[in-house]
Amino acid sequence: MNDLLAQAIAAHGGLDRWSNFRKITATIVGGGGLWSMKGADLDPNPREMTVTLHEEWASVSPFGQPDWHTVFKPGRVAIETATGAVVQERSDPRASFAGHVMNTRWDPLHLAYFNGYAMWTYLTTPFLMAMPGFEVAEISPWQEGGELWRGLRARFPDNIASHSKEQDFYFGADFLLRRHDYHVDVAGGFATAQYVHDIVEVEGLRYPTKRFAYVRGPNLKPIRDLLLVSIDLSHFRFS
Repeated sequence: MNDLLAQAIAAHGGLDRWSNFRKITATIVGGGGLWSMKGADLDPNPREMTVTLHEEWASVSPFGQPDWHTVFKPGRVAIETATGAVVQERSDPRASFAGHVMNTRWDPLHLAYFNGYAMWTYLTTPFLMAMPGFEVAEISPWQEGGELWRGLRARFPDNIASHSKEQDFYFGADFLLRRHDYHVDVAGGFATAQYVHDIVEVEGLRYPTKRFAYVRGPNLKPIRDLLLVSIDLSHFRFS
């Protein structure tokens, strides 16, 4: 394993502890300017997000209606009722984003797919980079104020859906995550810099409770006036 990745995983709680659990659920509240550009009806109320830790699956509830939830896997996304009845579903959901740009409107299944892969990525970082098929290498560090953050570039395997094939993760002197850079391929590939804050420890594992994703400008600098997505996370529960 890459040395920096090993140190980052240890700082976030370690693979042994991570392997003890199968799922994580967190309460999330979302905001930011991306949703209005997409015409997406994002629920401003707290919702429950659940992801599996060792394979890519995610679900958020409620979604659209009080008794509806999503079911996301890379090859299928669906909206279901509390009894499991399918309201809408889409196979090969990635293909439905062909030709999309930043302001292309999304339907509910587009939103469900984006939410599923994005939150799975966030809630499994940095441990996902130790999964089979990931290629990881250290890159140039990032200077943020008076701090120097070391960086990892991860190349995602074909069986994992996420923002882009290559993504960069930056870690502070304590080896905890500070920043996550990627391109949003399902919306024209625009560049994003996401900052994380207020890390908490739950069951010996460490998670940011605030995430802010900005349009990334020249020289990798975030454009602070262009907040695309904000996510508040709380009440983490493992099973």
